[in-house]
Amino acid sequence: MAGTAFYTSCNLVLKTHNTRTLARKQLPQCQIRRNFRIKAEVEFVTADEAKELVAVNGFNVLDVRDKSQFERAHIKTCYHVPLFVENTDNDPGTILLRTVHNNFSGLFFGIPFTRPNPDFLKSVKSQISPESKLLVVCQEGMRSAAAANKLDEAGYQNIACISSGLQTVKPGTFESVGSTELENAGKAGLVQIQGKISAVLGTVLICAYLFITFFPDQAEKLIQLVPGG
Repeated sequence: MAGTAFYTSCNLVLKTHNTRTLARKQLPQCQIRRNFRIKAEVEFVTADEAKELVAVNGFNVLDVRDKSQFERAHIKTCYHVPLFVENTDNDPGTILLRTVHNNFSGLFFGIPFTRPNPDFLKSVKSQISPESKLLVVCQEGMRSAAAANKLDEAGYQNIACISSGLQTVKPGTFESVGSTELENAGKAGLVQIQGKISAVLGTVLICAYLFITFFPDQAEKLIQLVPGG
């Protein structure tokens, strides 16, 4: 229920979902109309509990991850509306940020350069009614929590999220589609190949890249000192 109308001629007392109590003094006029939205709490569940919500309670799955993670692995028959979309803007500031991002997070962790999806709520509403039961999922749990809050504010009343995201889902919990397991869909880039070693190596290489970029003369002198250089 997106909104409910209440009428009062004396004292109005409301109990909120977190047990706080709000009180108003006697109003000077009778039959004053106030509109209040009844807000439900988002339920956070384990992967096994999420499976039961889908299989037994008829929850629809809404995947809010970016396209790359979704394509690596996703729950079969889920809806996909990313909370963030790839940022392809070409203004100077965005180009600079995208270049720095792609040379670090993009290269070593496989994370695309994104921005908030301006059509997120519109896209969800076009596919799923506010009366539907929704299990909102992402890889680590942060995007799903943010998306659930947006949906709650938009009138969706029956929402659940997997605590810590799909990375906690063991193989076989859900029927999935993709080239890897749901728990590994967030792993990409060089870190996937060498793990922590690549993370350290990546940091070193990025430092070297930045040094060569901003101090080309000094870098050339250092290269000349290398035997056989």
